[in-house]
Amino acid sequence: MIETALIIPAFVAGLLTFLAPCTLPMVPAYLGFITGASAQDVLADTSGRLRWRIFFNGLAFVLGFSAIFILFGVFAGYLGHLIPGYRLWLTRIGGAFVILFGLFMLDLLRVPALSREYRPNIKMPFARGSYLNAFGLGAAFGTGWTPCVGPILGSILTLAAASSTAGSGALLLGVFSFGLSIPFLLVALALGSAEKTIARMTPYLGIVSRGSGILLIVLGAFLITDSMGLFIGYAYQALSFIHYDALLNYL
Repeated sequence: MIETALIIPAFVAGLLTFLAPCTLPMVPAYLGFITGASAQDVLADTSGRLRWRIFFNGLAFVLGFSAIFILFGVFAGYLGHLIPGYRLWLTRIGGAFVILFGLFMLDLLRVPALSREYRPNIKMPFARGSYLNAFGLGAAFGTGWTPCVGPILGSILTLAAASSTAGSGALLLGVFSFGLSIPFLLVALALGSAEKTIARMTPYLGIVSRGSGILLIVLGAFLITDSMGLFIGYAYQALSFIHYDALLNYL
């Protein structure tokens, strides 16, 4: 099924979202905000307890935004299910939006709605540093629809709607969230040294953003021409070294 074949692309989309210029440099700040600790605190902690506290707070944070993204996927898939007779046109319209997202990431198009961050003004009832507080902040992050998350997330939601089932939508957005979460948790586990690595990577993140924009434009073209079969075929060829088709047999 098409949603199964798109599992690895959805995972890669999550990784690209993490590497976006306005996501990766902010990760240490997010971790510091939800835990009240800094990289200097981690380096000064010899017991290792603070490092694990940051990791588990980070885990609660990613569970929060993952829950929101999966709900988005369920809604998108269910919406596609409601209008099965218009699936082709829904896919084509979605493809046009994906191309617009790609142009936005290449800075060739200005979309004010994607340039603003919608941050819910929610006062958390739990103490700062608690897991419930971190979960709530993660959910707020997922709802905020930041300029970096929006274009790639919107493209995955388009594929979820084209899949025409709520389960498929949940699967794609769950995999997308997994791809975004794994590097986030790795940074949380190694905050002190990771902060220096992120600083060295920051000047090159624009290249990742432009590459993501080009990939979105290509994906949009496949959607508009109803040629996703070709896209899947190219994906099989490009990922033959990891035996992609064999991996799908276990899903």
